[in-house]
Amino acid sequence: MIEAILALTVGLVVGFIFSAAKLPLPAPATLSGVLGIVGMFVGYQIFQLWKN
Repeated sequence: MIEAILALTVGLVVGFIFSAAKLPLPAPATLSGVLGIVGMFVGYQIFQLWKN
């Protein structure tokens, strides 16, 4: 759980810095991009379960 809180905190700080510097976000801005990232994570987890 602490990892999730740290990841969210770092994401918020990076988002703030990018916004202050008027730079585009280095993250997908659409739902399909977010789903792609979720799909990669789920695929990784499934492979790890299958491998063991």
